[in-house]
Formats: sequence, structure tokens, C-alpha cells
Amino acid sequence: MSTRSERSAARQPVEIRPACLADLDALLALEHAAFTTDRAERRAIRHAIRSASMTLLVAVVREPAEGGEAEILVGAATIERRRTSRVARLSSLAVAPARTGLGLGRRLLEAAERDARAHGCQRLRLEVRADNGGGIRLYERGGYARTGTKPDYYEDGMEAWCYEMALSEG
Repeated sequence: MSTRSERSAARQPVEIRPACLADLDALLALEHAAFTTDRAERRAIRHAIRSASMTLLVAVVREPAEGGEAEILVGAATIERRRTSRVARLSSLAVAPARTGLGLGRRLLEAAERDARAHGCQRLRLEVRADNGGGIRLYERGGYARTGTKPDYYEDGMEAWCYEMALSEG
């Protein structure tokens, strides 16, 4: 049974947009809330925001605040591209722990796929921790096929499972 606040959060309209430098502090806070290891540093996040070969998307909701509304960052996805390749890489997908289970991961994944297609990419690849059941379900339900493993990929020694999907024109 869901709580009133969970139902309210599920109904909140979520906007997904490119990140800007004003999002930097909120993105760093999301990294620390969503990940216990392998966190992106401020410098790497700033680079992703400014890079022509990367897209950093953020999911935001608007909540009442003193004097009007506040924009709350609740998720993010980072897509990397190479000029000479038609394959993009989803290097990070994070959802605020208080907002998991509300479909934000799926929406961010779909936005990442649209972004990759818009940049001429035909495939999207990613790695996910072998112990991240929620992430694995998200990608497999989204049509991603497991293509291999990378032993000792994460800083704590956990292996990564590699996934890939062909991007349709739609």
C-alpha cells in the first residue's frame, strides 16, 4: 500500500531537460544520495554539462516553496557520444532514493534513447552493477540485451553487466 506522499509524488509532473550549471550542486547531491561508490565528482559533472559530446539530462519536479515554487532535481542521465561512432553510451542513470519505483528511471532511459537518436546514434550501450536488480530489470524490460560482463569494474570490485539496444527511428 502506498502512502499519500508517494501517491502525490507519482502524480507530480516531471520535466526532463538538459542540465545547466545551476544544477551542479543538486546533481552532486543526487550522486551522493543515489550511489555509495563510483560517484561522479563535481569536475566530471561540470564537464558533462558543458561537453558537446555528452548530454546530461535532469528530471525535475516543481514543489510549493516560500515565495512560489522550487524546482527539485529528482533524477539524471548521462549520455556519451563519439563523433566517429553511431553507438552512444549511457554512463549514468540516477533516481533520488525517495523517488524510486515511480517510473522516473524508465522516463530518463527513454529520454536518453531519444537524445542518442537525435544525435544520429543507432545503438545505446550501458553497464550496470551485477547486484543492481532494479537497474537490470529496468534495462531488460526496456528491450536491452545482455552482451557480456566486465569483471572488477566498480571500485569495490563488483562486476558490471553490459547491455545494448538498437535504437529504432521512433
